[in-house]
Amino acid sequence: MLTFADVFEALTGNRVSGASLIFSEASIDSRQSIPASLFFALPGERVDGHDFVEAAFQRGAHAAVIQKDLPLAYPLIDMRQPQALNAIVLPKPPFLLRVADSLKALQTIAGFWRRQQNVRVVGITGSVGKSTTKELVAEVLSQRYSTLKNQGNLNNEIGLPLTLLRLGPGHQRAVLEMGFYVPGEIKFLCDLAQPVLGVVTNVGTVHAERAGSQEAIAHGKAELVQSLPAAPDGIAILNYDDPWVRWMASQTQAQVFFYGLDPLADLWADEIESAGLEGIRCRLHHGADAVTLRVPLIGRHSVHTVLRAAAVGLVEGLTWGEIAEGLQHGHTQLRLVAVHTQNGALLLDDTYNASPESTLAALNMLSELDGRRIAVLGDMLELGPYEQTGHEMVGVRAAEVCSELLAVGDLGKLIAAAAISAGMGAWTVNWVPNVSAAIDFLRKQLRAGDVVLIKGSHSLRMDRIVAALEVSE
Repeated sequence: MLTFADVFEALTGNRVSGASLIFSEASIDSRQSIPASLFFALPGERVDGHDFVEAAFQRGAHAAVIQKDLPLAYPLIDMRQPQALNAIVLPKPPFLLRVADSLKALQTIAGFWRRQQNVRVVGITGSVGKSTTKELVAEVLSQRYSTLKNQGNLNNEIGLPLTLLRLGPGHQRAVLEMGFYVPGEIKFLCDLAQPVLGVVTNVGTVHAERAGSQEAIAHGKAELVQSLPAAPDGIAILNYDDPWVRWMASQTQAQVFFYGLDPLADLWADEIESAGLEGIRCRLHHGADAVTLRVPLIGRHSVHTVLRAAAVGLVEGLTWGEIAEGLQHGHTQLRLVAVHTQNGALLLDDTYNASPESTLAALNMLSELDGRRIAVLGDMLELGPYEQTGHEMVGVRAAEVCSELLAVGDLGKLIAAAAISAGMGAWTVNWVPNVSAAIDFLRKQLRAGDVVLIKGSHSLRMDRIVAALEVSE
């Protein structure tokens, strides 16, 4: 477990003796502080962690890392002056650790701690499917290895270091989702995590507003495979079906392992069948092996998630039996939840976020289900130059799939107009300005047997539609 001596060495480069105080875990939220934890006070745009140092101590935190002077009556060690700390006498907890930058301190300590651990790290990135892939890969690896994974969406410059600080000597594998917003971010995360396996799902248009273009997104995500060690130690697991991801084979010194639906891939799938909400069935091919599996993931597009998890299992030496067992835990498809309304309609809650790629995949999944198919689709944000095209693509596919369409928000008008232009009857297409209006509309329209997909960017809070309509326990 992380000790004060580790923290001191990470921040100063020197090992201090007699400082074996153990930290149980690290946190940035005082509400999640537990006894003996290390609290990092991070300043933010709306909330400043320095305002909650006292609360963290009340919950039992041993120490708080701060970058501001605070009027608190606790012992303070100034880590900005390590030359004066050679003969340090560790105070009784709780105490304060003053640094120049508390976020940088978190990252530095996490990188140091990662380098002390004998663990193989799997890095995962891509525009769509990162979280579900992370969950399923972790399930597969857990069949043989003690495996750590990011919790929730802790995939950025704060969340990933916090995950690394949870590593312990018992862990053999770590599965880490890596988010991308700006160039250089994934490289920075890789410098901390030191992955030996890199999995890339796909390259879409999400975050194009910040990254600039799909090509820029591809180059940003390629930072993962560029950071891998050379073959045979490093392995890049790439989607053969996505041209942008296939291109990344030229950007890495690692061994390349392709997956996809094309027989040219190292691992490929055919005979894909949907069983609706019961999951999918497919046959996987690798070399002379052909294995038929049934996996509880919804929608034919989920076969790529299956392929990614199986690919990691294969390169990490698991048997097909172990891989198949891990894949049975596909209920970890946490981005989509099916619930019922009072009158018997089925709501498919896919409201965590939305991009053109993920929304098209969700519509494809909806097309595989029986009943009156209704899509409730909201604005897709941060698309930059792809904003109009992305919404229109979704509208065209909605016209092919849906019995009815309810578009929500200003950009939802583009979806509705494209659906009508693609031949969907105007009487089956409706638009409302916000979530409240959508709730009122659906309460009047839904009936038993309806299957309703609800999807939009997270900031629209379309999850409130589900909360308002689902049956109360």
